[in-house]
Amino acid sequence: MNDEALNMSIRKFLKTVGVNSQLAIEKAVNKAIADGKLKGNESFPAGMTLSIGKLGLEVKFDGEIHLE
Repeated sequence: MNDEALNMSIRKFLKTVGVNSQLAIEKAVNKAIADGKLKGNESFPAGMTLSIGKLGLEVKFDGEIHLE
């Protein structure tokens, strides 16, 4: 195994996940505000699950999104 290749591959994957997740959340928040479902000053819980079937890995992450 090449540790450097593994590290770079993981970083590339996480960057893709981070950027695309942020865009999806921003789009959903903007739509919810436009639809009147949110006022724009709320906070709400968020969660993500990282799973890699071949490794039997499943890790859950919980957090909070604050609009102000």
